[in-house]
Amino acid sequence: MLDLGVRRDQLAVLLIDDDLVSREVTATVLTMSGYTVYTADHGAAALEMLAGGKVVPDLILMDAQMPGLSGTALIAELRMQSRARIVAFSGSDPPAEIRTAADGFMLKPLDVDALHELIEQHPAPPSSQDSLVSDSDVQAVAPEILAQLRQLMPEPAVHEIYQAVIADLNRRSEALAVAIAKGDRVEIRRLGHAIKGGCAMAGALQAARLGALLEAVPLDSAGNQSDNSASLLSDLRSATQALQRMLDAGLPA
Repeated sequence: MLDLGVRRDQLAVLLIDDDLVSREVTATVLTMSGYTVYTADHGAAALEMLAGGKVVPDLILMDAQMPGLSGTALIAELRMQSRARIVAFSGSDPPAEIRTAADGFMLKPLDVDALHELIEQHPAPPSSQDSLVSDSDVQAVAPEILAQLRQLMPEPAVHEIYQAVIADLNRRSEALAVAIAKGDRVEIRRLGHAIKGGCAMAGALQAARLGALLEAVPLDSAGNQSDNSASLLSDLRSATQALQRMLDAGLPA
């Protein structure tokens, strides 16, 4: 389970707000406060960003009252595509069902310190799945990146790239297991950084996301981060197996 009680510069925020002024002001305030911020002007746009792997947020901030897909329906869709904590915000009190569906609620204008306090005081919500990787519904490789590789090289070369990615993930998973057993957080972070970079280039976004989470492991020993690292390693191995199955079955058209 992702522990959101970490430094602000390790948190990626997806901000969903249809009001241009509110969205830009909030994004600016969050960025100046150390968060990495991505924005969407409506719910469908946010879902498209998540589905395409363009954004892997730790936290989703959404206006509680927007035209189109919004409210509890949007929250339900977001939960299907992300394990991020969802905080609704509005200029007035929202319906009770939105407060219940979201993981938190704040009034506009956004108080960044209150937001960070909310994140630190409450754990991330439980997932409906046991891991970040589901065998049945996660795309092993981003289609757009696969298409770009196919434009640059013949199909056998594309296969070789993903076979190399799988081999590298297997090696680094073994090294991670050793580092986790030793409690070597510096090495865990180094390996996470390498996994994130290599897998992102190849479009293996689930593995890249897990690499980013490993890279964000705090250097101190506070909290339950050791257990979290072991869980991330398990998910990484599942992501590697998904890549291997994809390769064995043939790359998608």
